[in-house]
Amino acid sequence: MEIDCQPEESVIPSFDEDCVELGDVKDMRLEAEAVVNDVLFAVSEMHLSQSFNSAKYVAYINVETREGNRYCLELTEAGLRVVGYAFDQVDEDLKTQYHETVYSLLDTLSPGYREAFGNALLHRLELLKQNGH
Repeated sequence: MEIDCQPEESVIPSFDEDCVELGDVKDMRLEAEAVVNDVLFAVSEMHLSQSFNSAKYVAYINVETREGNRYCLELTEAGLRVVGYAFDQVDEDLKTQYHETVYSLLDTLSPGYREAFGNALLHRLELLKQNGH
């Protein structure tokens, strides 16, 4: 069973805090850009898919993990999920679990992500310690 951390437990701000809303609807294109910017440091490659038209309600993100595995991710109001095992690939028959955060999704896909995230967290804590906070 997967449990996402609660917002108050999060050490690094989630992409949801940077989302842009249009009325009551999030613009998934802008949300996807924020997702990419948030975790690009911890993956080999990540960008919005140019093959699929992202829209207000859905966006597609290509990601390559540090292990060299490629995925196409779907971002909707329901969260993020893997929809393909290659860039720009959507397998309609693939039924994968939605994740509330990009952190949770990458944590399940990539040990290299977990290591990079942990190292970034340690680095930030060291900086705080050096600055006397």
